[in-house]
Amino acid sequence: MDFRDDELHRFEAEGAASLPQAETEGHVDHDGARIWYASHGSGAPVILLHGGLGNSGNWGYQVPALIDAGHQVIVIDSRGHGRSTRDERPYAYELMASDVLAVMDRLKIKKAAIAGWSDGACTGMILGRTHPERVSGVFFFACNMDPSGTKEFVATPVIERCFSRHTKDYAALSATPDRFDAFVEAVGLMQRTEPNYTIADLADIHVPVAIVHSEHDEFIKREHADHLVRHIPGAELILLPGVSHFAPLQRPAQFNASLLDFLARIPA
Repeated sequence: MDFRDDELHRFEAEGAASLPQAETEGHVDHDGARIWYASHGSGAPVILLHGGLGNSGNWGYQVPALIDAGHQVIVIDSRGHGRSTRDERPYAYELMASDVLAVMDRLKIKKAAIAGWSDGACTGMILGRTHPERVSGVFFFACNMDPSGTKEFVATPVIERCFSRHTKDYAALSATPDRFDAFVEAVGLMQRTEPNYTIADLADIHVPVAIVHSEHDEFIKREHADHLVRHIPGAELILLPGVSHFAPLQRPAQFNASLLDFLARIPA
């Protein structure tokens, strides 16, 4: 997918490319929520976890590339996002990590690589620490593991275009389309207060990890990416030039090349 949408004009107007037809699609009832998932292709499993306020459709440029490379690709709408529901409890990354395990159990996937974007990356890293037997590696894109890793928020046209797309998608997909404002508030509370991983917690992660940071990330400090690489055993740093927090949408070919290279270097 060799094109650029650096300013997200296309994403705002049309969304990402449509996901291909799934081999398996459905919901799993888990811990007060109905979690939507879809599975595409066959081969070594890769689970894609989208960012906060988004949905699995945001991975439209990645799923075909992974299928073509010989992977089974599983996309999951995080609880309360997209087609998935939630109960009235506050959002928590650990709870969303348990949802991923429930989908893996439903699909009888013993172990998978996880590629996470923003909130999805945090969920993937938590799984890598708490359930390393289920995780073959974590591609950790555009995220922090404690609140000090985030920048002070500054609204930009690119962020506003992404938010506009999320607003439209939520109205189209959610079982509670009239609760977008409450949804944004609840997710924002989680993002401001979680996760809270210490250096000791990071040292307890023993799966292959790539910390992936964009040159112009609007939300995550570069020094936080360096901090994670220093304290997660064996972690590597991947820098993506010219893009921001929305790299999978802005320059899919660049992002996909880094992801596929990482997957090729970890045990299936």
